[in-house]
Amino acid sequence: MAEAEQIFTAVYEAHHRQVYAYAVARVGRDLADEVVADTFLVAWRRYGSLPRGEPLPLLLAVARNVVRERYRAEVRQQAVAVELRAWIGDAVADVADGVTERAAVLAALAKLSEDDRELLTLVAWHGLKPAAAATVVGCSTATYFVRLHRARKRLEDALAALLPEESFR
Repeated sequence: MAEAEQIFTAVYEAHHRQVYAYAVARVGRDLADEVVADTFLVAWRRYGSLPRGEPLPLLLAVARNVVRERYRAEVRQQAVAVELRAWIGDAVADVADGVTERAAVLAALAKLSEDDRELLTLVAWHGLKPAAAATVVGCSTATYFVRLHRARKRLEDALAALLPEESFR
């Protein structure tokens, strides 16, 4: 195997799960495999421009572009809503175990725009640092923090509509 193939295979093995998780969060499980395949195809074609240190932000940015190119906003929104409803169903089962807040957070996330959900989940669910998350959404770190602050406020408002005030503060 050529050196480039070995390096690319190592990148794939190291980051496939994270790119897949990102894709599931954006388009649901039904379409995630296609997004991941297209993402790594683009990454392979642009192998020379892959950062050698930490390629994950670039991979997620490519995945983001693949999603935006392949699926219209309405189709993406429906797939994400279906996935969140499935998670809410799982969370409702957890209510007996005292996890009502999880269901409320997922329901509140489902009410937010796709961009707000992405801002909130890149760090919390996908483990990116703010600078890397800013790279994924294509803005500066300072702009990312402003957008994140606004998204958190909208999430808080959505939660307030679902839960009594004292439940989540």
